[in-house]
Amino acid sequence: MGNNCILIVDDELRMRKLIKDFLQAKGFSTLEAEDGEEALSIFETNKNKINLILLDVMMPKLDGWSVLRQIRQESKVPIMMLTARGEEQDELFGFELGVDEYIAKPFSPKILVARVEAILKRTNQNQKEMKEYGGIAIDKEGRTVKVDNKVIELSLREYELLTYLVDNENIALSRDKILNNVWNYDYYGDSRTIDSHIKKIRHKLGKRGKYIKTIRGVGYKFEIK
Repeated sequence: MGNNCILIVDDELRMRKLIKDFLQAKGFSTLEAEDGEEALSIFETNKNKINLILLDVMMPKLDGWSVLRQIRQESKVPIMMLTARGEEQDELFGFELGVDEYIAKPFSPKILVARVEAILKRTNQNQKEMKEYGGIAIDKEGRTVKVDNKVIELSLREYELLTYLVDNENIALSRDKILNNVWNYDYYGDSRTIDSHIKKIRHKLGKRGKYIKTIRGVGYKFEIK
């Protein structure tokens, strides 16, 4: 888990030091804030390097809920709330605001570190499912496609065809091969349906549609040049 940076936000110095010591022993780097306003300032300055936030609820100046709301307006960074409360209603409220994990004080530092590691493992796996191809971003977990940061609407078959092409980037794919892999042998018409789908995908991709090359007499190839 090296190179992961954790922002610890708690108004109690002893609590911050306890958490910091356990995290650093596991190879994490840490940043600290003692109130909500400082937390937002540090996050704004270091947002590109912070991988997770441990956020206390009860703090001076700005409480944890207020900090959470502001961060969620611009970032999906994982956030674990630290609170002395154990009320079910509080937990539900936190999840509605976008909390990823919730741990009530007092807690075992070892359990806290284990939960941090679990969240980062999930987050890193999800990030691997997002791939970018010359302005086309495909989120396989969410089954969404963005072109130059704008979501485009694709039918299920269009999505599957596009992902098959990009997964085989720079490889010429015959129409039969595309039918067998995208339509899974359950299509009994002719290969012109592929041409129709390709035309629609190219249109939806706009200027990025040029990446789908027609290989005369063979089929298609996804190539960024």
